[in-house]
Amino acid sequence: MERSLELGNMTRVQEFILLGLSTSPETREVLFVVFLSLYLLTLLENALIVFLVCSHAELHKPMYFFLGNLSCLEMCYVSVTMPSLLAGLWTGPYHVPFTACMTQLFFFIVLICTECALLASMACDRYVAICRPLHYPLLMRPQVCLGLAGTSWLGGLLVSAVKTVCIASLSYCGPNVLNHFFCDVSPLLNLSCTHVALTELVDFLSAIVILWGSLLVAIASYVAIGRAVLRMPSAAARRKAFSTCASHLLVVGIFYSATLFIYARPSRIEAMDLNKVLSVTYTVVTPMCNPVIYCLRNREVQAAFCRTLRGS
Repeated sequence: MERSLELGNMTRVQEFILLGLSTSPETREVLFVVFLSLYLLTLLENALIVFLVCSHAELHKPMYFFLGNLSCLEMCYVSVTMPSLLAGLWTGPYHVPFTACMTQLFFFIVLICTECALLASMACDRYVAICRPLHYPLLMRPQVCLGLAGTSWLGGLLVSAVKTVCIASLSYCGPNVLNHFFCDVSPLLNLSCTHVALTELVDFLSAIVILWGSLLVAIASYVAIGRAVLRMPSAAARRKAFSTCASHLLVVGIFYSATLFIYARPSRIEAMDLNKVLSVTYTVVTPMCNPVIYCLRNREVQAAFCRTLRGS
């Protein structure tokens, strides 16, 4: 009771101060130019993929359908985190209202959970294409693809709503300085002046279900794919099958290595500088590299791009 009265007499934090990526003015100027260029490049790459998938009938296949969804997600993803990163590099530490911070957190969790589900769906698509090619048109028909994509987005919304409500309902009495470039889960939990065991448990369980669950689906799919590839009699067929999966494995490895380290653990993260570096990996580097790794090296996409250039 005394604890509750004490907390009730405290002033609730109305805004947070984001320290950003760097506090050195000289470093900030260089990083601002670098990250602004990466942001614009990421938007251009992913917008190009969405345009090509939508405008060319030969790309109306399950694999490209999921890649189009992933590109839409990546454009939203970088647009949630990069503006605050750029603002911090331009002005230095800056103030973010409590509501705006929670809104950013909500959309960030939606997108990261949806990306996990989409990566798992893409792994299943490759499994069916390589291990059950004769059943591929039936198992990956448009209704199934729409259902997988819709479930991914809806699941991300539901998980994010629960986690954001839990974090927003905590008491923040000060200090209000976030050592990060956007409103993330761990920095906010570190600032809470109330008991956060329940919120950490919800965060940990959701990480287990979303991150570990989707990762296990991807691993199981690629183990089965690996066995099927090794049984192929032709070396050329093995190389072709491996090349279609290697890019996805690379992205999955980078993405999950960073996210699992940060989110799939039940305790607060104290090494916030390391947290920021890892966050840059999956909020900046991965969205920029995905279109190149997945699509722009793909012959069908390259052919569609060339036809678009000739048509213009």
